[in-house]
Amino acid sequence: MIDHAHDLASVRDATERLLTALGKLDNASVTQSSRLPGWSRGHVLAHIARNADALVNVLEGRPMYVSGEARDADIERDAPRPLAAQLADVRESAARFQDASALPADWSRTVELRNGITDSASRVPFRRWAEVELHHVDLGIGYELEDLPAAFTERETDFLATRFAGHPEVPPTRLTDGTRVWRTGREADVPEVTVTGPPADLLGWLAGRREGSALAVEGGPLPVPPPL
Repeated sequence: MIDHAHDLASVRDATERLLTALGKLDNASVTQSSRLPGWSRGHVLAHIARNADALVNVLEGRPMYVSGEARDADIERDAPRPLAAQLADVRESAARFQDASALPADWSRTVELRNGITDSASRVPFRRWAEVELHHVDLGIGYELEDLPAAFTERETDFLATRFAGHPEVPPTRLTDGTRVWRTGREADVPEVTVTGPPADLLGWLAGRREGSALAVEGGPLPVPPPL
């Protein structure tokens, strides 16, 4: 069962870790490239802030973004700002998300995200948690996939394996870290491919953050996960 209150607390903790790390940067480092192709660290920080506001829209029954073009334009507009402005925006937008999440609500209701995707409102805090954690890694400032909370890594791996389940371009695949097992890809009686590796590498591969060179593969080549 999803515990949205627990996840909201986890979002707060992840945001504080991010803000603490950002406080050690300077204006020049914000303009440097992130690990996301074509994006500076400023782009990543702008996206983190605008995502918080977008999820407030979702919780309050409005479209997540006015349009894809407007989303991209907002990120481009905010990316060049100095560190102090980026820090303030990440902090203040995070507070707006927490405030919206604290209002009395039916957490079992269905909400609409981007591109017509729907989900339970109770899963929105976890989605925000994933945004903060993974984009903290994307900044390339010393926070790695191995530093993610173990509970988050397991849940995000499960979330992505479920997301790609039934995808026509992903062969039937069994994933394991040696203890836990997930299945994803097209349905079949027996998985065609087994992928084994450490939790951080499995998540990095599923989330498009690592190529999978540390993973062991049996039964075929390493599948290519769809873009997120």
